[in-house]
Amino acid sequence: MALTLIFDADDTLWENNVLFERVSEDFFAWLAHPDDAHARAVRAEIETANIALHGYGSAVFLRSLHDCVTHLRGRPATDAERAEVAALATALLQHELELVPGVADVLAELGTRHELRLMTKGDPVEQQRKIEVSGLAGHFRSTHVVARKDVATYRALAGELALDPSTTWMIGNSPRSDILPARAAGLNAVFVPHPYTWAHEEAEIDDPAVLTVDSLHDLPVHF
Repeated sequence: MALTLIFDADDTLWENNVLFERVSEDFFAWLAHPDDAHARAVRAEIETANIALHGYGSAVFLRSLHDCVTHLRGRPATDAERAEVAALATALLQHELELVPGVADVLAELGTRHELRLMTKGDPVEQQRKIEVSGLAGHFRSTHVVARKDVATYRALAGELALDPSTTWMIGNSPRSDILPARAAGLNAVFVPHPYTWAHEEAEIDDPAVLTVDSLHDLPVHF
């Protein structure tokens, strides 16, 4: 039976959070604050507040780093400091991608049996650029960039595409965005753990109906 498989993008099809982690480590090394733990805690608080106000994406991440400099140094970041921080985030700002190894082959195989869709959240321009750079768009019948992945979003997508929840699966690495809301909306779900999943996306999965696989390469065995 043909199914509809909806794929997450960041940290499912291509690496994402590990790039942010690399920039973060470079930032704290550059900042050289005498209390590194305090500096990290401040950045985390600022990041949480900025996400609530401005959403997700590289621009918001960079804004948080600039705000962190301002807070910890007790003055606005200088133009030179802002340029130095931006230079640390060049890979993010230029939307460089590292595909999960073998992802194109997995999608190609699944596409011979099932209908594939893609849904990712974040800044529309940034996420669309990632999709284009990835070279994977041709594997999907449609791609969707949303501001958030909550129950209402999944229900709206299912309604828009006339999907049957019983034959639709959401596949991703984020319990908070990919798994829990999809299940609450009546869809099936596949959890693909990633060692660098963003802390904001972690949540406990206590649902025996969720299929957990070790990697994307396991999907053709199940589908």
